[in-house]
Amino acid sequence: MSANPPRFGVVGAGIVGLAIARRLTELGYPVTVLDKEDHVAAHQTGHNSGVVHAGLYYQPGSLKARLCRRGMTLLEEYCAKRGLPYDAVGKLVVARDESEVPGLDEIERRSRLNEVPGLRRVPKDEITEIEPHARGVAALHSPHTAIVDFVAVANAYADDVRQAGGEIVFGAEVTGLQGARVTTTAGEFGFDRVVICAGLQSDRVSKLAGDTPGPAIVPFRGEYYKIKPERTDLVRGLIYPVPDPRYPFLGVHLTRRVDGSVEVGPNAVLALAREGYTWGNIAAGDLWQTMMWSGFRRMARRHWRTGIKELYGSASKRAFVAAAQSYVPELQVADVERGGAGVRAQAVDADGSLVDDFRIHHRGPVTAVRNAPSPAATSSLAIAEHVVGELTER
Repeated sequence: MSANPPRFGVVGAGIVGLAIARRLTELGYPVTVLDKEDHVAAHQTGHNSGVVHAGLYYQPGSLKARLCRRGMTLLEEYCAKRGLPYDAVGKLVVARDESEVPGLDEIERRSRLNEVPGLRRVPKDEITEIEPHARGVAALHSPHTAIVDFVAVANAYADDVRQAGGEIVFGAEVTGLQGARVTTTAGEFGFDRVVICAGLQSDRVSKLAGDTPGPAIVPFRGEYYKIKPERTDLVRGLIYPVPDPRYPFLGVHLTRRVDGSVEVGPNAVLALAREGYTWGNIAAGDLWQTMMWSGFRRMARRHWRTGIKELYGSASKRAFVAAAQSYVPELQVADVERGGAGVRAQAVDADGSLVDDFRIHHRGPVTAVRNAPSPAATSSLAIAEHVVGELTER
């Protein structure tokens, strides 16, 4: 490296931005992380389900598939090194009836190509050996799928950045980008290169740098219920449905957390604000921008029936729980209480298609991570390797 290495600015102190900043400091680059909030992991990272994905669902050869598999290994090693909780509780993907078996077959095909470790096809009579209260006609078991505390991981990344001489500036909302000069509410910052990892605001910040309008972020809120402590024995690890291949969402599932609690969810309803964690969070400007995006209108025309079904599940506790009961029949409405919610930054192209793979744009001195939904937290260290590798080669 030269005596005067390029200075990097990273916009966004979520887990992906911090992982990239950490990788840059590992290589000796001076780094400043800018975030509009007053702490790390304020949005998608801080509302994450905590699942370390093993790579079951993703299109073989895609960035998601490759970086998820690599990221899982790196994350497990990192958590062991830092003494962070990492529990391989395992995931059971359950086909409820024969109509879902072809979908399970496709997940198995992808998993084999993605070299998911330890994957096993489970016949009907063996499902209860793994999850005693689950029911289905067949399943896939991924024993190495794990759970972590991603907020703790993000804070550890932030500590690594600071200890390596990097800086994290809070209260710095980006309002302008001219080349690698960043104007924020905390002042102006001059860099040689900028990496945008702005999550729910990624399209807006990228456009300030002259990037294309699409894909645009359409925010989907995922709502959760929590199983009451006296009933958490209904779930040992993770119980997942066979997902609808038309959508990047995995559907309502049951998830054990590292603190021993168990969540049911999430659904996927249109959020009325980019950071709209409840129905009461409404931002007229955000909603107008969503409605005006041609891709959203095309998507809505294709999938409005699914949208209505999700809205019904949001409004009706009984309907929400019924989705989980189809996997765990003993679960009752009285067994759950309202939990938290997260908002997924779902990128949508102008043709109305929901962007499934990670998407990264380069424009002059600016690199923008335009789409990094789940499994981005699992993949964070591998995404950092990939992005920084591209940056240092340019």
